Amino acid sequence: MDAALARLIDHRAIEALLARYCRTLDWLDAAGQAACYWPEAPVDYGFFTGTAAEFVPVVLAIEQGAARRWHLLSGLALAFTGPDTAEGECYGLAAGARPDADGQLTGTLYGGRYLDRFERRNGEWRIAARRYILDWSAPLPAQPEAGSGAFPLPILAITAPGHPLYRPM
Repeated sequence: MDAALARLIDHRAIEALLARYCRTLDWLDAAGQAACYWPEAPVDYGFFTGTAAEFVPVVLAIEQGAARRWHLLSGLALAFTGPDTAEGECYGLAAGARPDADGQLTGTLYGGRYLDRFERRNGEWRIAARRYILDWSAPLPAQPEAGSGAFPLPILAITAPGHPLYRPM
């Protein structure tokens, strides 16, 4: 029972890591995003191949260019390969919107999968290797501007790190 409980706790820690990856990317938290990876972790997103330490500033610059971004990882399949290592695969949805030539916010919805290797060091799980595979993409309709009054719900505009609603967790 103790081994099963330990694996359940490890599985939950890796799920929390993936949730933290999404939210730190969406809130443009560079330090939080970097803490999701071991710095030397190999990362391959197709448009970028290198280490996690090299990747984080690149992906944050791309994300900061979007007026809106949203990431969700789900459906984690996880296999523990040792006491401190695991292989994982999960599905990801991501959306980003940027102003077009007419000033309208338009964007793309992406669907893909993440092939990850996780390692625990000094009690902390992080991504030790990542490969992203894009399965599909689809255009999004024009989006209302934040503060435009054209949409009855509040719209969150995160255009730079340090948004006042961001709560480090």
